[in-house]
Amino acid sequence: MAKIFTDSDADLSILKDKVIAVIGYGSQGRAWAYNMRDSGLKVIVGLRKGGKSWEEATREGFEVVEIPEAAKKADIIVMLIPDMVQPKVWRDQIGPNLRPGQVICFAHGFTIHFGLIKPPEYVDVVLVAPKGPGSAVRELYLKGFGVPALVAVQQDYSKKALDYALAIAKANGFTRAGAILSSFKEETETDLIGEQCVLVGGVMELIKKAFEVLTELGYQPEVCYFEVLHELKMIVDLIWRGGLTGMLEIVSETAKYGGLTVGPRVIDEHVRENIRKAAQRVISGEFAKEWVEEYEKGCPTLKKLLEEIRRHPIEEIGRKMRELIFREGVQ
Repeated sequence: MAKIFTDSDADLSILKDKVIAVIGYGSQGRAWAYNMRDSGLKVIVGLRKGGKSWEEATREGFEVVEIPEAAKKADIIVMLIPDMVQPKVWRDQIGPNLRPGQVICFAHGFTIHFGLIKPPEYVDVVLVAPKGPGSAVRELYLKGFGVPALVAVQQDYSKKALDYALAIAKANGFTRAGAILSSFKEETETDLIGEQCVLVGGVMELIKKAFEVLTELGYQPEVCYFEVLHELKMIVDLIWRGGLTGMLEIVSETAKYGGLTVGPRVIDEHVRENIRKAAQRVISGEFAKEWVEEYEKGCPTLKKLLEEIRRHPIEEIGRKMRELIFREGVQ
């Protein structure tokens, strides 16, 4: 059974008088900076000088400094810049400015687990990984709740690393929902496998292929769009709130019977085996190696695939339908 920490397990006082440097001011960075400041903590933001984010964070009342200075001033360094940017920023701007006893917090374990960043032995290395986007992290915090998270310790120099991770989680509202004790390995691998096979890759391919088949059968593209994409959001909301059973309790009897009898024929044992193969590529490090090489070449494959998605017929129909559905005044 997983160990789940809640607010009563975390003590914010361990962060009292500590300087927390949030590196990055994107969706997660902005949310974390605001949440931790609202929780009474001293937060600075480390950014590249002169950029749009620098202006935004300054305008919103944060002390903004360049990343090397942030690394020097901070007791806690929170890495909230993209995975592929982290190694160079670490090598050039953070690593040379570390001192013993600092805490390095990651929101995703990729760069640590796959050895792209190798912190010195004299710092704590912790993981606080929210299971939701930055917008939800901030929105739910303001509502007095929070998104769930995973917490982990990779390196415990201070012998208080888990305490620091839980305090950071509490400051962001994560322990209100529950923070599961995990590991950098588990968080990284499950995150990648889930994205590739279900949340991004799997869902997109299921939508595309269903749309292609329906339109090939002669149905109107607009009708197909509603059936395989638009309504999916409503079904996922039902699953999110009540699980698979909760969703099945609400849909029609016809949908229940058709889904339960036909679904396993479509998403069959071949799919299970393909997921297993994809998972093994993640676990072995093969995917990470491929992605690092792709990034270093300027992401030619990624750019090509993104353009193919933009040109897919369901996207062309979708743009027109969303203009109709979400035009001003219509919810």
